[in-house]
Amino acid sequence: MINRKWRKALQPKNVVLAAVLAVAGVSAVAQNLPDLGLTSGDPWNADLYYENHTALRDKAGLSKFRNTLQSEMSKNLNDGWRFRGILRGTYDGVYDLNSSQYGKNAGGSVMMGNVLGPATFSDGAPNMPPGGIPPYATSYVAYGAGLGYSMITGPTNALPNNNFVDNYGARNLNQGLQILGSSWNNSNTTGGVGLAVPVRPCNYDSRGCMDFGGYGNKSQAELAAPEFNSRLDFIREAYVTNTLKTDGGDVFLKIGKQQVVWGRTDLFRVLDVINPVDYSRNNIYDELQDIRIPMWIAQAEYRMGASENMQDRNLSVVWNFDQFRPNNLGQGGTPNSILQAGDFFRAMSNCWTNGCTVANFASGGLATNFGPNVIGIRSVDLPNWSLANTQLGAKFEGVTKDGLSFSLNALTYRSQLPSLHGGKGAINGFTGVTNATNPYLIAFDMVYPRVNLVGGSMDFQVESLGAAMRLEGAYTTGEEFANTLKPELYSKNPVWRSVIGFDRPTFVPFISTERTVLFSGQLFYQHIFDHQVEQRMLGLAGMPDWKDNAIATLLMKAFLMNDRVSPEIIFARDFRAQANVVAPAVEWLYTDNLKLKFGANIKFGPDQSRNQWDDARTANPFAPFTAAYTGQAVGDTIALSNSEPLGRFRAGPIGTAFGQNEIYATLRYKF
Repeated sequence: MINRKWRKALQPKNVVLAAVLAVAGVSAVAQNLPDLGLTSGDPWNADLYYENHTALRDKAGLSKFRNTLQSEMSKNLNDGWRFRGILRGTYDGVYDLNSSQYGKNAGGSVMMGNVLGPATFSDGAPNMPPGGIPPYATSYVAYGAGLGYSMITGPTNALPNNNFVDNYGARNLNQGLQILGSSWNNSNTTGGVGLAVPVRPCNYDSRGCMDFGGYGNKSQAELAAPEFNSRLDFIREAYVTNTLKTDGGDVFLKIGKQQVVWGRTDLFRVLDVINPVDYSRNNIYDELQDIRIPMWIAQAEYRMGASENMQDRNLSVVWNFDQFRPNNLGQGGTPNSILQAGDFFRAMSNCWTNGCTVANFASGGLATNFGPNVIGIRSVDLPNWSLANTQLGAKFEGVTKDGLSFSLNALTYRSQLPSLHGGKGAINGFTGVTNATNPYLIAFDMVYPRVNLVGGSMDFQVESLGAAMRLEGAYTTGEEFANTLKPELYSKNPVWRSVIGFDRPTFVPFISTERTVLFSGQLFYQHIFDHQVEQRMLGLAGMPDWKDNAIATLLMKAFLMNDRVSPEIIFARDFRAQANVVAPAVEWLYTDNLKLKFGANIKFGPDQSRNQWDDARTANPFAPFTAAYTGQAVGDTIALSNSEPLGRFRAGPIGTAFGQNEIYATLRYKF
């Protein structure tokens, strides 16, 4: 019998579950749809799938109870045209079933790091707890909105018009909060910058909620059923295709909402960047075909056929004419936020709008209150639709006489990852700082720069090794990276990315003497040109992203019991972050229509001290606390460092997920 809590979670909330169930109806009626003047007598082909993905996370409990209905349909139309569509609806009950972690009751009160407090003030100072560690919205130092700083001992002695400190009880309560990055680092308590993140869905707590590009400001219903939005994401595919005959070859057309797959690799992308990716669904651990965000795209492929030196030749043009869409990096407080970027963005957005407490800021160790409009993310520059903001690519593919397949690719597009442009706050009233743009100020505009890419790929057989090899590489210009040596706190750098992969079926007698085991490995490499790092008084400053880095993956997959049972294990290692993942799983095709999968996802590695980086505390224009170091130039950094906020770029997507070990079960049924 279903208990009350589960029954409540399974009931429709507004139109969420009802909309998901509507997807099932499309498949049911597709078989009976009229021809509508299309090819007479050719029926609709339709399939319906249901999937449940349930995951339990270490220390958090239930982290996913995702129920998905997907309908796939196709039909031949007149004059050689063919339609294909995929509709998908999701309802994730985790926000109801585990509301203390991810729903309306998530978070709580927090204490802000203040490592210099006991050394500067006596323990038990007025309005301060013993030990000198203050709760959120109570600090030893306050900076008002354009009024300078003040030493304070509690909210009652705040600066005039410092709205955050004066009114924190009404507008920024110490509840529903978590310390940024606390699941993977201890920056808050070891002298690093610390921020508090509001973690409840935005209909319960609107602090820090901002549209970062289709995510970041979602209610619980929108988080639970993410496909039902203004961009109609429940339409996974809706396109038509046709092949037109010409004297020189065939022209293949594909127009509509679709995924364009340029890459030959798994997990990480090199060339495969035409569609953005929804990392909020399951970080990097779902198949790319399930987490790419479909876009409205037109493709034309000129199939020239064989030539004197080639078995086959194709030239294609891709025009993404949809409105710009970035990657979904996850919302602060949700189970999946890659690099915990969504948490960082929400914390900074809250700082700008409402003011906030920053741990260990003034003098490098005093908890500090900032009023509104001083630090944080003040705006997001999302490109409006225009012809100039669309994305255009071209690719030439060929197969040589000896069987080598290759491609040459070029693409101009908007970066799907955001860049934070610093120095954007106006803090009139500080000594020597009177302009609206202030060097090194941690007040940001979020932008998505234009990127140009050229690259290529190839795959071929190595008969002596019995393996298939895959190579892929791309050179980009226009990408932007955090850089604490720049007054605007970012720099623009060319990047080279490449991957080499292999696939080899191998007999492993102790597993099976009848079927081979598939070994599939990949080595990803990234190099940032003009990389900038300098040794400063207290550490390294500049670009936290590694100049050179490599990530390796290895899949071993066996096929047993007439291919009904398929055990596998995936290893991944980020070499510079020294972070690792082991993901064992067993897939069981119970019947032709029912497939079960059981697995785990375990991350491990060294402590996070190697991921510390300059946080620009000592370069900010808040005299005297951040300009009191001998030998420091005005507005320059001495690289006071810790894990937050920039250490996440060194820890990478694996290292920042150390606190997210999971076990899971997946059920997939075809009706």
